[in-house]
Amino acid sequence: MNPKIYLSSPHMGGTERSYVTEAFDTNWIAPLGPNVNGFEESLENYLGNDSLVAALSSGTAALHLALILLGVKNGDEVLCQTMTFSASANPIVYQGATPIFIDSEEDTWNLCPIHLEEAIKDRISKGKKPKAIIAVHLYGMPYKIDKITTISEKYEIPIIEDSAEALGSTYKNKKCGTFGDISILSFNGNKIITTSGGGALVSKDSKIKEKAIFLATQARDQAPHYQHSEIGYNYRLSNICAGIGRGQMEVLDTHVGFRRTMNQFYKDLFSKTEGVSVFTELSKDFFSNHWLSCITIDSKVANFTPDDIRLALGKENIEARPLWKPMHLQPVFKNAPYYGAEISENLFKNGLCLPSGSNLESIDRKRITKVLLKFT
Repeated sequence: MNPKIYLSSPHMGGTERSYVTEAFDTNWIAPLGPNVNGFEESLENYLGNDSLVAALSSGTAALHLALILLGVKNGDEVLCQTMTFSASANPIVYQGATPIFIDSEEDTWNLCPIHLEEAIKDRISKGKKPKAIIAVHLYGMPYKIDKITTISEKYEIPIIEDSAEALGSTYKNKKCGTFGDISILSFNGNKIITTSGGGALVSKDSKIKEKAIFLATQARDQAPHYQHSEIGYNYRLSNICAGIGRGQMEVLDTHVGFRRTMNQFYKDLFSKTEGVSVFTELSKDFFSNHWLSCITIDSKVANFTPDDIRLALGKENIEARPLWKPMHLQPVFKNAPYYGAEISENLFKNGLCLPSGSNLESIDRKRITKVLLKFT
């Protein structure tokens, strides 16, 4: 059988090993050290806009700390995009708070401003003003930042910008990961760049960065002995993993270019196929890293379904996957409030993620083409 073509696999640039070797040679085998500092500095320089970065063990850890830093506690409510991976919502429950799920809009597949404001008004009328908004850049596509930010400011509810999938994406030439009151990044193995496992919390406030690092290192008070006045967490990124990240930062823009090339590959492939739409930017204000390239299929027009394509690719050892199943449809969140229509539900039913890795080569695209031509 041919080698497996994955949806999105790690792609090394070549210098990662040197940073890791240096960490071994200098015995910096710990959740602190020169690579952690260097990785944070590289991210801060890349993001710009006075960004300050705390490197953490995962994007989920960053979301959890963001909620803590915004004062979310037991009994609170947090507004969350329903069309996302569960890691966007799970930390809300870690805090004993309730997720309030919001539908998508059709243009960016992200948080719908209309349903968001509807939810805020309704929760306030019930005497429960939400403590935060978690807005996601789905598959690297920026959400409608101006509209969501306006609502956030109007009701004085801070935004946690979930940019786990969107490092390298921009809105009006400003980097995603810089729009939230607190923003988060992910460096999981399938992301644009990886540290094996890892994430980051981003803020423009030095006190937020300092507090995030304090909480991420078990909240140790300054004392000669181990003393703790707050609950802390083991959430700091290791110096070894950060070394991988430093090497990955050197090829980030190149890898974004490769992902965007894959998106254009699918646009060209399906350009004359009725009933199939390739997910792309709404306007020139939006620039997606196209972390994953996705399609939606009108089965009545196309005479085939997303599952037909998924299974056909699977037979050739090529991975494809349905879009994220909305959180309000997940069994674990079946009792959570939901505001919206059926946009996210229909996207889930009609959508498919296709192989999008920056390391896919001509031979891989030929294999993919051979299968997809049966549907064009």
